[in-house]
Amino acid sequence: MDISGRHEEDGEYLMVAAAVHAVIDSTRIRSVEGMGFAAVREGPTLDATVALTAEAVGDLPEPPDGPVVAEGGEFYEEPAERIGLSFRPEFKYVESIGERETVQAAHHAAYAARDLLL
Repeated sequence: MDISGRHEEDGEYLMVAAAVHAVIDSTRIRSVEGMGFAAVREGPTLDATVALTAEAVGDLPEPPDGPVVAEGGEFYEEPAERIGLSFRPEFKYVESIGERETVQAAHHAAYAARDLLL
């Protein structure tokens, strides 16, 4: 998952989260099973970011079998164990190239969706 728009523009915020449900191996994406999106015009607090992410994950066509994966910066470098309390089946930060590729796909999707909403 990834979030675009955590900065103020013209006195307001528009954060868009994209969740990508993908089948991966350690080095690449094998297939994309679906995408989920959520948007909010709230400032980028930790609680707002977690709630937005949970909404995007909940928007996936099917719940993921594996963990929700993100870059540490998305959640202000909070420990994965703390963030994981809000997600099922589990949450973790990027560890493999395949996970990084999936987060990169989510980044492009979130950025594009945000551009469409502006």
